[in-house]
Amino acid sequence: MFYHDGKLQYTVRVDKPNPQFAKLLQQAIGGIEGEMRVCLQYLFQAWNSRGPQKYRDMLLETGTEEIAHIEMLATAVCLNLEGSSSAVKDEMAMSNPMVEAVMGGRDPRHILSAGLGAMAADANGVPFNGSWVVSSGNIAADMHANVMAETTGRVLATRLYEMTDDNGMKDMLAFLIARDTMHQNQWMAVLEELGPDAYPIPNSFPSSLQHENVAYSFLSTSVNDMSNATGRWTEGASIDGKGVFRFEKAVPTGGAPVLAPADKEIHAQVEQGVAPDAGFIDKVKDMISG
Repeated sequence: MFYHDGKLQYTVRVDKPNPQFAKLLQQAIGGIEGEMRVCLQYLFQAWNSRGPQKYRDMLLETGTEEIAHIEMLATAVCLNLEGSSSAVKDEMAMSNPMVEAVMGGRDPRHILSAGLGAMAADANGVPFNGSWVVSSGNIAADMHANVMAETTGRVLATRLYEMTDDNGMKDMLAFLIARDTMHQNQWMAVLEELGPDAYPIPNSFPSSLQHENVAYSFLSTSVNDMSNATGRWTEGASIDGKGVFRFEKAVPTGGAPVLAPADKEIHAQVEQGVAPDAGFIDKVKDMISG
């Protein structure tokens, strides 16, 4: 069960409303780097968690905090839009068609759809996409995804910080940037706690079942005789401590692919050699029926 408090996690203050900045803030709400993504990612990871209870509880705590960050940013959007509707009307009345169309870089949906409010969308007005949410059921894989989500989120917040001269907005963003610092460290601390035996992910798959001869080879696909793609990943002990990195030129060993003629029920061209045997649709029906 979730509860709410009527107060914001941190003060949101706008010294001078700026509808253009409200549009930019939308990226931090509903963009791929935004708070909706990390909020749902951590919560789904928690709800799907199997294993030590501490990881589930930690994810629930942080996912719930991210709801507070969405609330802060939505409030910031609303405050930046105050007085916007009359300003837009004045602008449209006196401007040329081009200026009227772009409305000075503002998002018309902030007025038309949200009534001077925030939306579950990015800075281009594209709705939030749930396919960005990663919840694999593997704690190590999820933690790596979380590090990526927090790092790109912090990059976005620092860019927004540089794009405003409003002291109130800078103060709010400085708070969010600091929380991103903690969350990056938090997820990396879980990976450290899991230790080197967590790799490769998933560590539950027996290494004896993989092709060990290519498990630690950097395969160069460059057409040049020499490649500049050398470094820590081409020599020395592997990161998981279970192999030795080496550099090899990629060599095709699988031969050329040979596909059967097209099945008659696919309705390919006759030049594609329609196969006379059982139809594709019949095969699919047999597979479905078991």
